[in-house]
Order: sequence, then C-alpha cells, then structure tokens
Amino acid sequence: MGVQPKTEQFLISARPDLIDARENWLKSLKNTRRLATNTLEAYERDTRQFFQFLTGHLGEPPALKDVATLRIADLRSFLARRRNDGAGARTLGRGLAGIRSFLRYLEKQGMANAAASIAMRAPKQPKSLPKPLTTIDARRVVEIGGQLNEEPWIAARNAAVLTLLYGCGLRISEALGLDGGALTDPDARSIPITGKGGKTRMVPLLPVVHRAIAEYRKLCPYDLEEGKPLFRGARGGDLHSAIIQRDMQKMRGALGLPDTATPHALRHSFATHLLGRGGDLRTIQELLGHASLSTTQVYTGVDTDRLMEIYDKAHPRA
Repeated sequence: MGVQPKTEQFLISARPDLIDARENWLKSLKNTRRLATNTLEAYERDTRQFFQFLTGHLGEPPALKDVATLRIADLRSFLARRRNDGAGARTLGRGLAGIRSFLRYLEKQGMANAAASIAMRAPKQPKSLPKPLTTIDARRVVEIGGQLNEEPWIAARNAAVLTLLYGCGLRISEALGLDGGALTDPDARSIPITGKGGKTRMVPLLPVVHRAIAEYRKLCPYDLEEGKPLFRGARGGDLHSAIIQRDMQKMRGALGLPDTATPHALRHSFATHLLGRGGDLRTIQELLGHASLSTTQVYTGVDTDRLMEIYDKAHPRA
C-alpha cells in the first residue's frame, strides 16, 4: 500500500490539519513500527470510514480539534453505524483498534486526548472453534510413521504425545506435565489427570495409548523415572509445547493437512468424533475437564439439531 498519497487526499472527508496528522501517523506505522501491509491498509480504510462518519455526525468534515475531543458517545455512534451497515464483531474490533492507535499517536504528539478510545470497550468477539481433523487424518498424525524426525526416539516421543491428545483428549500442557512414573502399567484402564484449576479427572486409556507410550519408553535414551518429566527434549530437559507445535507444522506440509491441524485440534477431534459416534455431552465434559457444559457445547461445535436429537431421545417427556 503505501500511505495515502497527497494527490488522493481529496478523497478523504476531513480538514487538511487532520489529513496531515493521519498521513504522519500512517508513515510512522510503516517506517517505525513496520506493521504488516494488510494491517496498514486496514487502518487506512478504517480511519477513512471514521472520518466519513464524523462528517455526517458533525455536519461538516472533521478537523484535528474535533478528533482531539472525542467522547465515548461518538465512538459508540460510529460502531453502531458500522454494525447497522453489516460489520461483524471482528471488523468492529479492528476498526476501534485503528482509531485507538491513531488517537494514541496524536496524544503522544500533544495534539489529542485518547482517554475516550482507551476507555471504550471493544465489541465482544465470537468464540472461534478449532476445526477437527477427519478420522483418517487424525490416525495418520498420531502414527510413528507419520512423524518426520529422523531420530527414532523423538519420532516415537511425538507420536506418543499426539496420541495422548487424540486418544485421551488431553490438553498439550497436561500431556507434557506427566511424570516419568505415569503410564507404566500396561493393564491400567484409566489415569488421573490434573487440569485447569487443579481439578483432577479420570481419563480412560486405550490400548493404542499404552503401545505408543511403551514404544517411546523403549527408544528414549534417558531414564524416565518417577519425579522427572515423562517427555523429554532432545537434550534430556523438559519438552516444551512449541517443539510439538513446530514439528506438527512440518507434518502438515508433508501430509497435505490444513493449517488448522494443530495439536489442540487433536483434542477437539477427540471430542467431536466421540460426539459423532453417540457420546453424550455430559460424559465428554468430564473427559475434557470442562467446568461447565456450555463450554463443551461450544468447544465441540454442537449444533442445535444435534442438541435437539439428544433431547428428544433422552427426555422422559419428549
């Protein structure tokens, strides 16, 4: 993009002093803060739309003095207008962020008071859902053969971690927090997992989980004793989640998986596939360690039709 060319300034509904201040702000974003081109273009567009709104709101093109004394009511009116025009919460939030950045810049230059924009709450953003993998892709991801690391024990380690996410629905922090003394009994049917808020839940263990852990233990060059982490980094220290996320990113490219195929998506896949095979929400809630059922509904992407189907089958008066 570049910043707004001088020859195009007549397209902006604002007084010259405000146009110049905006031009200098955009230049500082580009040259000093080095914001991404898409962000610069969005901020340019959002402030231009804001100036157009102010022109109607004030009855004349705004000057620097008008922006310098903005009230929360003015910002609310702008967001309301944009919402009526069809803008969603994310667009509104980004628009407010651009205006706030501009006003903070003016405040640092001693030309405005940014208090109203700082006090203004951004629109509540909708909860985004991680997309589940297909059953076939989930199986490919957790297999040792799908791992790209040439070191056999590290490939086995990654496969074991990912198997815990998909086979047990663990958070990656829960899997990496397991003690070296855990999962040593091949006949164990469940394992206690301490999740958020220190709440402990019992998670069932599938044979495939035992096999993955056993293979990792067999190949790992470090002593996986009680009191030390079960999963180790390449040099024997703690294994960090960023390593698993990085390795899965590489695997996405090799297996042709979408960008949404992340370690967290495996936990989501666990819940979604259970639900698709008839699992009830309350049980899935317990397995995931969610404090409320509403969290599970959002997390598993349950739609209204599915909820009504469960209701019709289960409610005695249905």
